[in-house]
Amino acid sequence: MNRILFEPSERGADGAVRLRGDRARHVALVLKAAPGDTVRAGRIGGPRHDEARLLAVAPDECVLDPGPARPPMPRAGWDLLLALPRPKCLRRLWPQLAALGPERIFLTAAEKVEKAYWGSTFLEPAVYRPLLLDGLAQAGDTILPQVEIRRRLKPFVQDALPALYPPGRRLLAHPGGGAAAPAARGAAAGRGLVAIGPEGGWSDYELRLFEDAGFRRVSFGERVLRTDTAVVWAFAALAGGALGARDADA
Repeated sequence: MNRILFEPSERGADGAVRLRGDRARHVALVLKAAPGDTVRAGRIGGPRHDEARLLAVAPDECVLDPGPARPPMPRAGWDLLLALPRPKCLRRLWPQLAALGPERIFLTAAEKVEKAYWGSTFLEPAVYRPLLLDGLAQAGDTILPQVEIRRRLKPFVQDALPALYPPGRRLLAHPGGGAAAPAARGAAAGRGLVAIGPEGGWSDYELRLFEDAGFRRVSFGERVLRTDTAVVWAFAALAGGALGARDADA
């Protein structure tokens, strides 16, 4: 854990935060911290505390004074529309998605998504929220992304997305889908959205659907990547300006 996260309800009227479970054991047994030491903490959905002072340390409970507050990390400039991957892949993805910093994550159906995937327990908030928190703690972040399940792709792309993401900020990742744009020189206002399909790519019908809705196809090159690799690659490329330049200026 690079940041010890706590729920708002764990802060008492005296201002102190009481940590139990894995977080307390991590502070006591892994960090081997003692009263008076400081750790990096953060309130889930709120500020970061880089100099939280430990008041008491034990494997079953740690008490800390959060100390000065800093704003949360800025969000990534891009959100994600993801064709639902295999359950095992989704389980691996949740922490990585939180660490990448999107504000919103949309999970949707596609022609190459098996219907059985929708029965996965990893679509249940009680299951995926702890995985997202693991990713936040690793990244040192405090803000959980908003997760939305949108099983009907066509009405979502045609009716909902135009109001959420401006023209020039909609990218469609597809194997061999086109050359990556050069580094951006300017950015269109508003958040962007990158759509990543199944490991076999979007169908021809889905490609037309996205392109009719103003999405520009971008490529990861000739290699066909696994979903978790493609997501990380895309966000790294977007953060570095390697994708979406012409879209941003469209």
